[in-house]
Amino acid sequence: MIKDLTEGKPQEVLWKFSIPMFISVIFQQIYNIADSVVAGKFAGEDALAAVGASYPITMIFMAIAIGSNIGCSIVISQFFGAKKYKEVKTAIATTVIASIILAIVLTLAGLFGSKALMLMINTPKNIFTDGALYLRIYIGGFLFLYLYNIATGIFNSLGDSKTPLYFLIASSIGNIFLDLLFVIQFHLGVAGVAWATFIAQGVACLLALISVKKRVMAIKTDGKTQIFSYEMLRKISLIAIPSILQQSFISIGNIFIQSLINGLGSSVIAGYSAAIKLNTFTITSFTTLGNGVSSFCAQNMGAGKYDRVKEGFKAGIKMSMLVAFPFFIAYFIFSNQMLGMFMNSESITALKAGKQFLMIVSPFYFIISIKLIADGILRGAGAMKVFMIATFSDLIIRVVLAYILAPYFGSAGIWTSWPIGWLIGALLSFDFYIKGSWRKGVKIN
Repeated sequence: MIKDLTEGKPQEVLWKFSIPMFISVIFQQIYNIADSVVAGKFAGEDALAAVGASYPITMIFMAIAIGSNIGCSIVISQFFGAKKYKEVKTAIATTVIASIILAIVLTLAGLFGSKALMLMINTPKNIFTDGALYLRIYIGGFLFLYLYNIATGIFNSLGDSKTPLYFLIASSIGNIFLDLLFVIQFHLGVAGVAWATFIAQGVACLLALISVKKRVMAIKTDGKTQIFSYEMLRKISLIAIPSILQQSFISIGNIFIQSLINGLGSSVIAGYSAAIKLNTFTITSFTTLGNGVSSFCAQNMGAGKYDRVKEGFKAGIKMSMLVAFPFFIAYFIFSNQMLGMFMNSESITALKAGKQFLMIVSPFYFIISIKLIADGILRGAGAMKVFMIATFSDLIIRVVLAYILAPYFGSAGIWTSWPIGWLIGALLSFDFYIKGSWRKGVKIN
């Protein structure tokens, strides 16, 4: 169902739009966490470490998909808010064509460079083979991952956050079933976990693209719609490239941090792998709420309704605080139980490392949630310059501090770099919002 976000009470509209997106991220993270849970519980600590060691590299590919999702979503949202439906169709068609080409190029590059990437991050020998195998299969399915994210961005830009949820629920259930089947029944280990993701993501992608085609064809326009436009691609790229760089640089920063962690042994890698999956669940939840705010902001910017953008920010902060609280309680008070999903009680060193990470990081979820909602406004308005400044400041500080503190405090020093980077980044993002930098964003229509 296509939804105009420029009408109705801002808080009510944003909540109704964002709740399905939030439920989607729950299933998406269950989808991602399932790989590590099944690997750790049924294939052993080294299998968990192997999946975790390749995680920062897989996140680079995910970052490109998410950045492209954001770019197309904001452009389409602004056209949709301005009721320029012919441009909406051109933007969607241009996005899909460009995405297929880019995804194929990146898949080939990733397949040929997977071993070199694993060597670059100092992967221990005892988990190298399994880690490289998982990475190759994951990259082999990148086309599905990429196009699924593009389809999700298109749905969201049209005000429809429910359809992607339905596909994701089915895909998540399928992935968990295949994980268990391939690892427990067929004893495929890490490869089974990777193939389960490949198949589930592929089916979800195909169904989502079919649905997008039907949805776009239902939009009534006068005259023939241009299928591909270089000018439209330029407009999308103005938003997408900074978003991709932002997402990719975060992933590259995580690779540097992963390289530090890999030097601490497979047990610490396993503990970090479990903890970072839990942490990613939280951060992705905040990011998804921020994406909802971005779509809301973009449609209302396109319609010239700036006061609604401010109301959207207030509603976004309320939602993020409500989401942050249960995550903090779960990770700070019940960290042993949460980590116990991934590994057995015999993994004492791994459990200790994971618990230490969660205890240090989780109290600052309230801070990072504010940053990501403010970023949602900046991104939705097309104010990419200040958005990137706030994001890169967080990243650079986090990576530099990790390398400075690690020799003195070990893993605890690395974990401490997260909240410090978040705090500085949040102050910058909130300051840019208060100063009205979002009003100076790019209106693409």
